[in-house]
Amino acid sequence: MEKHRSSPAAAPATRSPGRRTYLMCRPAYYAVEYAINPWMDTTAPVDAALACAQWEALVDAYTALGHEVVTIEPEPGLPDMVYAANGAFVVDGIAYGASFRYPERRPEADAHEKWYRTSGWKYAEPEFINEGEGDFTYLPGRELILAGWGFRTDARAHAEAADVFGRPVVSLRLIDPSYYHLDTALAPLDDDNIAYFPEAFAPGSRLLLERLFPDAVIADAEDAAGFGLNFVSDGRNVVVNAEAAGFARKLNDAGYETVPVDLSELKKGGGSVKCCTAELRP
Repeated sequence: MEKHRSSPAAAPATRSPGRRTYLMCRPAYYAVEYAINPWMDTTAPVDAALACAQWEALVDAYTALGHEVVTIEPEPGLPDMVYAANGAFVVDGIAYGASFRYPERRPEADAHEKWYRTSGWKYAEPEFINEGEGDFTYLPGRELILAGWGFRTDARAHAEAADVFGRPVVSLRLIDPSYYHLDTALAPLDDDNIAYFPEAFAPGSRLLLERLFPDAVIADAEDAAGFGLNFVSDGRNVVVNAEAAGFARKLNDAGYETVPVDLSELKKGGGSVKCCTAELRP
């Protein structure tokens, strides 16, 4: 596994990784059979075997970093189930279930609900449309939930999540259809700080992010188009799409170690590292 390390002087002495548990789904039935985001092209061929190999490389990257990976079984007819982050949002041992906007993906919610219930998690059924960690993320250092809306998740789900978790939720409006989920435009770097692509957000949401996160790592259009924001960080090591090499250098300069993984086949469905990875927070 390749790692890019910043100079020792650049990395704060207090920056250390936490051990994480991730839920993932092997892309056994992955295909681009419909188009529900601008990245999906049903006329472009998909190499299913390569998609599985790239997914395995992502799993290997996590386990090499000391994290635990558990899996949910893929189901025939659900080609997007590999994007396991969309199935729920988990904080404090509670799984707030997903309710997908597009009918093609709605059966995934039932598969995830069954997995969470049988695995012993407390499950909260949603009333409003939301797409799990696609549009929700959590900063434990601030005890703060960031939530996106504008394309997939109903803004009313943000208040519902606040009720489920008893934690403040900051609503952020997405305005660029290429960045249809929050996790394509923003991600936590550690317990307190984030990286994000400002142009993906409405002006008011952008101003709010500037005020809340003055030390955020800022991505540009090239970084975002390479799915650089769709990363997973353990507080020090950032697993990032290999295409986003320029963004990885920015993370290195900020004191993080980057682990590039090539997910070019899975990007054809509109997802990358984070989309494939649901964090389980007990």
